[in-house]
Amino acid sequence: MECRSCESFDSRWDSFVLANPHGTFFHLLQWREVIWRCFGHKPFYLYAEDNGEIVGVLPLFLVKSLLFGKSLVTVPLGVYGGVVAIREDAERLLHQAAQELARKLKVRYIEFRGNPFKNGAGPVANGGEREGFESNNLYVTFLREIDADQEANFSRIPRKQRRMIRQGQKHGLRSVMDENRLRDFYSVYAESVRNLGTPVYGYHYFQALTEVLQDQCRVLMVEHRGKAIAGVLTFLYKDQILPYYGGSLPGSRSLAPNDFMYWELMSFGAQQGYRVFDFGRSKRESGSFAFKRHWGFEPLDLPYHYYRVNGAGLPDTSSRNPRLQWAVKVWRRLPLRLTTLLGPHLVRHIP
Repeated sequence: MECRSCESFDSRWDSFVLANPHGTFFHLLQWREVIWRCFGHKPFYLYAEDNGEIVGVLPLFLVKSLLFGKSLVTVPLGVYGGVVAIREDAERLLHQAAQELARKLKVRYIEFRGNPFKNGAGPVANGGEREGFESNNLYVTFLREIDADQEANFSRIPRKQRRMIRQGQKHGLRSVMDENRLRDFYSVYAESVRNLGTPVYGYHYFQALTEVLQDQCRVLMVEHRGKAIAGVLTFLYKDQILPYYGGSLPGSRSLAPNDFMYWELMSFGAQQGYRVFDFGRSKRESGSFAFKRHWGFEPLDLPYHYYRVNGAGLPDTSSRNPRLQWAVKVWRRLPLRLTTLLGPHLVRHIP
C-alpha cells in the first residue's frame, strides 16, 4: 500500500467517496477546483492505493492566514472532512502522510473536520484518541430522515414551528427554485451575513459553485409580492439535501420567511426522492442551534480534531473569541456596499 497525491482528475476518487458510507459531499473532487480557484488555497489530495485500488482518501488545503498563521485544513468552507478509508492501516497511513506534509510546509496545525457518518469519530487508535491529536467540541450537526409523504414530514415538526410555516403561507409567500436567481440570492444573503457581523464571500464564489457543481447545486428564493425576501443555496448529494447558505432580509421577519423557506425546501427534497435533510453545522447554544431544535431536529456531536505541529498553539478562529467580538460589532454597522467589497478579501484568511 502506498500514499499518493491526486494531481489531476481521477474518476476513481469520486467513485470511492460515493461508494463509501462515510464519504461526504465535501470529499468530492469538485471542491478542489472551487476552493483553489476562488480562494487560492493550495490543494493536497492524498489517497492510499493498494494494487491499483483506492482504499482511503484525505483532501487537504494549505491555508495561509494573516490572522491565524498557516494550517492544513480538510476541508475549508466545508463543515465535514477528515479521512475516509475502508481499512484502518489506510487511515493510519494517510494521517502519517498529513503529518509529514505539515512539517514540510511548516504549518502550525492540521484541522480534521468532523464526519457525522462516522459518529463524530476522528483519528483514533486502540479505542482512544491517537497520540498527538486533540479535539474541539464546539460544533454539532443536525440530520433527519424525510418521508415521501408530506403529511408525515409536517407532523414531525413541533406545533409551534408548524404555526410559523402556516404564517408564511397566510402572508402569501411564494417559493421559486431557479438557478438564474443567483444574483437575487446573493443580495439577500450578503445583507443577512453582514447583519450577523460576518464577512461575506464574493459573488464569484457562488458563481463557481453553480458552474462546477451544476445539478448538485440549487437556488431557492422566497418572494413576497414579487420581491425577494429570503433565499437558500442548497447542495444535493446521494439521498441527502443540504441547505448550506441561506438568509433573509431583516424587515421581513414578521412574515416568517425562514420557516416557510426550509419547509418548501424539505418538500422539494421529499418530492425529488431525497431521504435525508441535513440542516448543517451550528455552534452549541447559538441562535441557529435553537432554530434547528425548534424544528424537532436533535443535535449530533461533530468534534473537530487537531494535530499541532512542533507543539504550536491552536488559534481560536471562532466568532465567539472575545478578541474578535469588537470586529463583529463594527462589521454590523458598516454600509452593506463596503462589506461586500471588503468581505471577499477577509474570508481568505478565515480557515
